Amino acid sequence: METYGKILLIAMPAFLLLVLFEKWYGWRKGKDTVRNMDMISSLTSGVTNVTKDVIGLYFIVLSYPFFLHNLSITKIESSIPVYIIAFIALDFAGYWVHRLQHVTNFFWNGHIVHHSSEEFNLACALRQSISSIVKTFAIFLLPAALLGVPQEVIAIVAPLHLFAQFWYHTQHINKMGFLEKLIVTPSHHRVHHAINPEYIDKNYGQIFIFWDFWFGTFQKELPDVPPVYGITRPVRTWNPIKINFQHIWLLIKDAWRTKNWKDKFTLWFKPTGYRPKDVATQYPIYKIDDVYHFEKYDTQTSVSLNRWCWIQLILLLIFISYMFGNIALLNSQDQNYIFWYGSFIFLTVYALTDLMDRNSSAIVWETIRSGLGVYFIYQQQDWFGASTFIPNIQYLLCAYFIISIIITAFFVIKHKKEDSISLSTAS
Repeated sequence: METYGKILLIAMPAFLLLVLFEKWYGWRKGKDTVRNMDMISSLTSGVTNVTKDVIGLYFIVLSYPFFLHNLSITKIESSIPVYIIAFIALDFAGYWVHRLQHVTNFFWNGHIVHHSSEEFNLACALRQSISSIVKTFAIFLLPAALLGVPQEVIAIVAPLHLFAQFWYHTQHINKMGFLEKLIVTPSHHRVHHAINPEYIDKNYGQIFIFWDFWFGTFQKELPDVPPVYGITRPVRTWNPIKINFQHIWLLIKDAWRTKNWKDKFTLWFKPTGYRPKDVATQYPIYKIDDVYHFEKYDTQTSVSLNRWCWIQLILLLIFISYMFGNIALLNSQDQNYIFWYGSFIFLTVYALTDLMDRNSSAIVWETIRSGLGVYFIYQQQDWFGASTFIPNIQYLLCAYFIISIIITAFFVIKHKKEDSISLSTAS
C-alpha cells in the first residue's frame, strides 16, 4: 500500500500535466476535445478510484498467490523473459475481464464510469470504478500461475500495464501504420468508446490488439463513421460516485419490481442492458436511439464557478497527495486514520461535483465535509501530523473550511435564483 502510494505521487502530477497539455494542444489546433466540467469530473473519478485502492476497500475472492501455491506446475526465477510473459499474461486476462464487463449486466456496473464521459480524451482514461469491491481478476491469470510466474513480478508489472493504457485516450493521434495490427492505438480505442451501432462492444484489448483479431471482436475505425462517445443510457451528472452506482441501483429496482420470479434472479447475468419486459414497460428509461442527434450533458456555468471548482480540485489533489506520501505516518498515529481520511476525500469529491451539477444539496454535503475536517482538527489539534511540515496549518485549514462553506452557499443561492428566472422566462 505504501509503495503504491509513492508510485501515485509520481503518476498523478504526470497525468494531470498531460491532460492539461492535451487541452492546450486542442485549443491551439482548433479542436478542443476537453470540456472543463467533464475534465474535472474525470479527474475526481480518478481520485476516488486510487483512494479506494490505497485504503483497501475491496475483497479478494481468489488471489494470485493462492493459485501460484496450489496450481503451479513449474517454478521460474525473475528475469526479463519472465516479466515479458507476465505482461502478456496480464493483457490476456485483461482482455477477458474487459469483455465480461461489457456483456454482462452485473459486471457492467464496475466499468460504466469509464465510458460515462461524452468526450474522448486523456482525462476520461482516469475515470475508473470504485464500485468493483470484489476482485476476481486472478482467475484469468491461471496461465501465469501454472507457469509459476513469481508473485512479485505480477505486482511490478500490474501497475505498469495499467498506466500504459493511458496514452491512447485521445482524438489527436490518427492511425499509426503497422502498429495498428499489433497494439491498441487511439484509433482502436476511439472505436471501443463509441456508441455507434457499428462500433459498440468492440476492441476489448488493453495493450495488444491481436486478442480482438483472434477472438472476433475487432472493428477498425471507419472514415465515414465518426465515433460518438458515451453510453446509450446517459448518466446526466458530473458526480463520479453517483455514476458508479447508477446501474446497480437500476438492477436492484428492476429485480424488486418485476413480477417474473425467474428474472429477479437471472437479470444480473443477462446481457448488458437487459430489463424484464414488465418493468421496462412500466418504468421506461431514456436511451439514445439516434447517436448523431442527442444533447450532451452540460450545466450552466460561469467564470467564477469554473475558477472555484479548479481551486477545490487543486486542494483535493494536495489533500490526497499528503495522504499518499504519509501512509506510514497515518497508520502509526491510528490505524483508523487512513479510513477517516479516505472518507474525507470521498465527501470532498461528492460536495464539489454536486455543486457542478447545480444541486442545492451541495451545501449540505459541503457542510458535512468541512465539518468533518474541523472535527479532525479539533480532535488532533493538528491535521494528521501535517503541522510537522507546516506550523499552524490547522488554523489555515479551519479558515479554508469556513470559507468553503460560505462560497458553496453563495453559488447554491445564485444557481437557485438563475434557475428561477429561467423557469419564469420559459413559462
